Amino acid sequence: MAKDYVGKEIPKLGFGLMRLPTLPGGTDKDVDLETVKKMVDIYMERGFTYFDTAFVYHGGESEVMAREAIVKRYQRDKFQLTTKMPLWNVKKIADYEEIFKTQLERAGVDYFDYYLLHGIGGDRLDMIEETGGWEFLKLIKERGQAKHIGFSFHSPASDLEKILSKHPEVEVVQLQINYVDWESDDVQSRLCYETAMKYNTSVIIMEPIRGGSLAGMSPDIQKLFTDYNPDASVASWALRFCASLDNIVTILSGMTTVEQVEDNTKTMMNLKPLSDEERKVIDKVIKALSEVPTIPCTGCKYCVNDCPQNIMIPAIIESLNEYKKYRSLPNVKRRYEMITGRGGKASSCIDCKSCEDHCPQHIKITEVLKEAAELFE
Repeated sequence: MAKDYVGKEIPKLGFGLMRLPTLPGGTDKDVDLETVKKMVDIYMERGFTYFDTAFVYHGGESEVMAREAIVKRYQRDKFQLTTKMPLWNVKKIADYEEIFKTQLERAGVDYFDYYLLHGIGGDRLDMIEETGGWEFLKLIKERGQAKHIGFSFHSPASDLEKILSKHPEVEVVQLQINYVDWESDDVQSRLCYETAMKYNTSVIIMEPIRGGSLAGMSPDIQKLFTDYNPDASVASWALRFCASLDNIVTILSGMTTVEQVEDNTKTMMNLKPLSDEERKVIDKVIKALSEVPTIPCTGCKYCVNDCPQNIMIPAIIESLNEYKKYRSLPNVKRRYEMITGRGGKASSCIDCKSCEDHCPQHIKITEVLKEAAELFE
């Protein structure tokens, strides 16, 4: 018997609590609670109810912000709250219970509406089986501490097929879906979505605006949208693309400002399906983005083999290419900081040019690293 899709009753804009505003001069953990409260209030007043957090967001402060800005200020049955298990922190079965207890305390709740294993990929499937991750999900649902269970996913559709065919208890999967990644060979948005539909598994959409990149493209590319409809924000096109899909729990937007909340809620309150003409405009934008000149790195990693500084060269070049395409510096800087958080920054280069001797594409890597250091550091 086929399982039912879940989440049909939830309004289709979700509030992702991973890019919250921070206090001036503060770190990622110094979240501006008063601004978050204003954002939450606008979002809730306009009829939206779904909040997404995780153990690691904002250095653990995101779950606390959920408690302070939402749980303490609204009745529990007026919103849905989702969080995720950080699999990289799990070494044994007891770790699941310990981390989960911390999450309940941080968020100030007795249960989560949706609870997900965070960032499943092919490299973690064996670990989840060995440590009892699937049994843990079923257990917290049986105890009433999670209404619905599933996982977030950043891997090929073939891995998703393996999981869903083996685990019919999974009710929901969180997938990266947007119009740029829809036919991507790497992200495989369409293939992953179709796999979820094959197994009657509801989908939560993450990165519909690709971390803000699809709201901050170069002016000439944005003009393709504004020429067609000067009254619609660039971000609204990305949300509407995702909203055209069936069996979606909600579409997450990691909002940072009051203005973003106002714009996104306006789009989703007055949601209109994309017309055929509008889809053609999106196709033109995808084509224009694909034609932006980028650094021709193939990710072969020959450059890192003898690098005395262990610089993350392919990942840094990928960040630079992302910036060249989307011109969204804050988002790319955030990604760069995650990549180089434990070392391997572009500024570590000592100009030995060992990398250039190994590069099959003959990229002037030392110059590229200087550009990256100037932009991102």
